[in-house]
Amino acid sequence: MGRYKAVFFDRDGTLVRGDPEWTRFRDEHLEQWSGRKFDSSYDYFMKFFEKVERGGFPFAPYKTVDQEMDFFRQWYLYVFEDMGITEKTAERADMLVEKLWYLKKHPYPETVEVLEYFRGKGYKMGVISDSTPSLEMTLEACGLHRYFTSFTASSLVGAEKPDPAIFRAALEAQGVTAEESIYVDDYPPEAEGARKLGFASFLLDRQGIHPEDPFTISNLRGLVNFVERQGGILRPLTNRTGQNYPG
Repeated sequence: MGRYKAVFFDRDGTLVRGDPEWTRFRDEHLEQWSGRKFDSSYDYFMKFFEKVERGGFPFAPYKTVDQEMDFFRQWYLYVFEDMGITEKTAERADMLVEKLWYLKKHPYPETVEVLEYFRGKGYKMGVISDSTPSLEMTLEACGLHRYFTSFTASSLVGAEKPDPAIFRAALEAQGVTAEESIYVDDYPPEAEGARKLGFASFLLDRQGIHPEDPFTISNLRGLVNFVERQGGILRPLTNRTGQNYPG
């Protein structure tokens, strides 16, 4: 195993991706009920997310899955109001929340293969995510839960990446130091934040849009290549083709 004892993963965009079928289901229902096109942008999402928080909602920030569901029920009610949906609002909000669109995740093709590798080598594994209390549930729902022994969610820690506090909470949960740990994230500031703390930290760039980052891999197999070929020494990666360097 060498100098590294633990591997930590971001969730969304790293281990898993969203479910496009459920996204389509949500959008179609909102558009059918309102007669208007639904704005699925991040800015629109956050507009009403912040409105729930500002409204003195009792669970902001939420600390349990039940509180999380109540929070998003109110989020839908605000969206309904904005879109002019006035009929059966409570019933419809309950239906959408029970579908848990924010829990629908699918592993990337190489995810299980890479997790099996690290588990077989005896590494500790954890997830560090800017996410809700349902973090552990989401990974259980898509079959990945069994690989991890810590689930560090920003909503429970009270800090979001790249704040050192969330990384330190994850390290404490596994009983390791940053220097003994590998981290991977698909968002450059978060990968860099972990690296500043001493992690061997990689940016996962599936779309090839950050070629300037020297610690970049294009899929999770790059982590396997690192521990197999780099000899435990963190240095810039030079081959992103996936042939000699399967990243």
